[in-house]
Amino acid sequence: MTATIDTGLSADDRGDVAEQLTRVLADAYAVYLKTHGYHWNVRGPEFFALHNLLEQQYRDQWEALDDIAERIRALGELAPQGYGTFANLTGIRDGDPEKDAPDMLRELMRDHETLIATMRAALEVADDDGDDVTVDLLTQRLGAHEKFAWMLRSTLGGR
Repeated sequence: MTATIDTGLSADDRGDVAEQLTRVLADAYAVYLKTHGYHWNVRGPEFFALHNLLEQQYRDQWEALDDIAERIRALGELAPQGYGTFANLTGIRDGDPEKDAPDMLRELMRDHETLIATMRAALEVADDDGDDVTVDLLTQRLGAHEKFAWMLRSTLGGR
């Protein structure tokens, strides 16, 4: 049985937004995985502070993944799943546990910036299509990832 979706958005608009959210989900999942992995593998004199910083970030990211996937489903599309599927949808690559702490943080900072760009593109489509719910979701997540990038940048001594 296929139920009709009548939320005030056309099927085309829902599909356009869901397609953008699929990219956001893939990038967000890649950043989550790398953040969690670097949390496990960070080393050095600032270990405890960095370990805790990365844990704070990956926990927030984990919860947000569900919100993004559920929004895709609410739009009437299937959320992507599986490592291979996500790998094909994102340009963010796996982390390297051999990196030193500053290189890990620099890489994560750049990955957040990549994710932010993906979110901004999705936000524009959602706004153009009148999807206020997705605009709100993406605005909240943009704030979180901008904060995460700032924290990483500040930890590295940048502005």
